[in-house]
Amino acid sequence: MIALGPLVDPGLPGSTSLGELFQGIGTLFEQETHVAIGRVTLILLGFLLIYLGKKEVLEPLLMIPMGMGMSAVNAGVLILDSGKPGTLFINPLVETTDEVVTVLQIDWLQPIYTLMFSNGLIACLVFMGIGVLLDVGYVMARPFQSMIIALFAEAGTFVVFPLALAMGMTAPQAASVATIGGADGPMVLFTSLVLAPELFVPITVVGYLYLGLTYGGYPYLIRLMIPERLRGLPMEAEKKKPITSGQKLAFAVVVCTLLCLLFPVAAPLFLSLFLGVAVREAGIRQFQDLLSTVFLYGATFFLGLTLGVLCEAGTLLNPNVLRLLLLGMLALLVSGIGGILGGYFMYFVSGKKVNPIIGIAGVSCVPTTAKVAQKLATQANPQAVVMPAALGVNISGVITSAIIAGTFVALLR
Repeated sequence: MIALGPLVDPGLPGSTSLGELFQGIGTLFEQETHVAIGRVTLILLGFLLIYLGKKEVLEPLLMIPMGMGMSAVNAGVLILDSGKPGTLFINPLVETTDEVVTVLQIDWLQPIYTLMFSNGLIACLVFMGIGVLLDVGYVMARPFQSMIIALFAEAGTFVVFPLALAMGMTAPQAASVATIGGADGPMVLFTSLVLAPELFVPITVVGYLYLGLTYGGYPYLIRLMIPERLRGLPMEAEKKKPITSGQKLAFAVVVCTLLCLLFPVAAPLFLSLFLGVAVREAGIRQFQDLLSTVFLYGATFFLGLTLGVLCEAGTLLNPNVLRLLLLGMLALLVSGIGGILGGYFMYFVSGKKVNPIIGIAGVSCVPTTAKVAQKLATQANPQAVVMPAALGVNISGVITSAIIAGTFVALLR
């Protein structure tokens, strides 16, 4: 450790050192070298996330508050009363009731973390908002096609789970990391909370960081695997009887009830998602506005901000983080490849009528991956419209991710 020089003569009354006056700077010199370097790196990474969010290379709704939180928490380290470095933002590692009550009165984001993250409430609020935005008619119109592709797009989950076990993780820890392959943020949050709370912070941060990167990275994977002539393949609108709102409501009620019967441990997430769908199809405008704006955007804002604050160097710099980073990247890469292979499968099964680009939408980052599919299809052929089919696959991806997460929790809890 390197001590900062005094601001004035230490022997004089009222004197102080530069490090005591500007503790954020002072603690950089008092902490271990690798922690100090980690703090500076994360501050710069926060700047980068803000820039990429502003340019919409990454999802701005998450990345801008996350980048701000990440930069601020790593800059604002001070010496606490215990004599150890810390921050006034959040302490995710408190365990006893007395510690929690004390920290709730000190750390300003602790109430959000304790009352919304540690019990999965924030994931449920996000799912309610997502449910209001989902039109399950896209799934009902093409159930076989949508679910088959969505299953292909879970490849990352199935590949990473045994790999994580081989790397020495316990089964609950491996399952928590593997759910990153489903690219469903609330599902990653929920599964890690239930199965591996000791890894909750790094798993959740890694999961959400890479979910934002899917928007910037998957287009390159699509261009690599799908030639332009197929990316621009137009999909003819199927002539089917319109699906009524009553049928969609019945679908939401039946599927929600069935999934809760099969996987009670994930029932809060199933209820949240299909409650949003039910509100949409029942035409309850007041609740639609509440869930799709206040709940969804409010939860997304605090999700991004809290995740950024959790990216404090002292919390993240542990031997498990590198493994989680590598496994998270691998899970999403394999899932993207699997989804595209699923798109090719349906392309051949349908007699070359299905554009294989919709396969990427099976990675259930709703609606980002569906937008990516439509964007690249339009670039190849302005007349190609794949969004309805892509959304059906996207929504099916949410359902399959929830089923797999519920299976993991039921078997490994």
